[in-house]
Amino acid sequence: MFTLSAFADEISADPREQVETLKACGVRHVEFRSIHGTNVLSLTDDQIREFKKLLDGEGFGLSAIGSPVGKVAIDSPFEPHLDKLRRAIELCGVFGTKNVRVFSFYPPGNDPNFDPANWPQHRDEVIRRLRAMADLAASAGVTLFHENEHRIYGDSPDRVFDLLTAVNRPALRAAYDAANYAFCDYDPVAAWEKTKAFTAHFHIKDWKRGGPAAGHHHGVLAGHGDGRIAHSIADAVARGYKGFAVLEPHLRGGGPTGGVTGPDLFPAAVEAFRRTLRDCGGRESEPLAR
Repeated sequence: MFTLSAFADEISADPREQVETLKACGVRHVEFRSIHGTNVLSLTDDQIREFKKLLDGEGFGLSAIGSPVGKVAIDSPFEPHLDKLRRAIELCGVFGTKNVRVFSFYPPGNDPNFDPANWPQHRDEVIRRLRAMADLAASAGVTLFHENEHRIYGDSPDRVFDLLTAVNRPALRAAYDAANYAFCDYDPVAAWEKTKAFTAHFHIKDWKRGGPAAGHHHGVLAGHGDGRIAHSIADAVARGYKGFAVLEPHLRGGGPTGGVTGPDLFPAAVEAFRRTLRDCGGRESEPLAR
């Protein structure tokens, strides 16, 4: 059973436009990353209260706090960054969600020329930090979903499997993003098979393999790229998956802080995933009239 959600800031920076577009699509959950062009963890308390009032008034909930926690260099100070996770956990209480999206750190100095073959030198520190994050989350009854993002420790299937098994905490699960694996030129099917036992969250976008280096600068509709999304969805259906599928289409492009799709293209992205879900024998929880 899949509940649809969305990184609504791909629609617009305006929270009202985000909500109106999702209502028209029959989607009533948000993965809260930003409004007004400001990241969720940098918003003022007044802005948080205003957005919460909007969501409550429209009958919306959150699938997760879409935090950027873990998107800093592995050699940057950890404790100040851990404060960001504390803020994300605080916001879970405000919005009534128990989920936070996280990452597993950029290379030392955020070096763009870092050789991934050198990650073993930093593995222990990655594991130490993720374990501390998971323990903090567990103490608050919160689950962290690690996204396999480009250039972080956990961008490869092998390293995602490694960090989840090494951290070994129920409060740290995987958010499976097939497009990110395709973007990084990994096989999304092999990635699913390696990480599916840990997967408890889906990010839905599709991509042609090779990324910008191959001339692919934006996402494509689900089922039209190299993410092999139907494979993971069909297997998840067979495994009795109950959780969120979060639309993050990147149809006009994307980068380290988010993507752009727009209110005109977002409905097509939602319907493309719905077709994939139906074709895979899956069901959407509480589908809404559109």
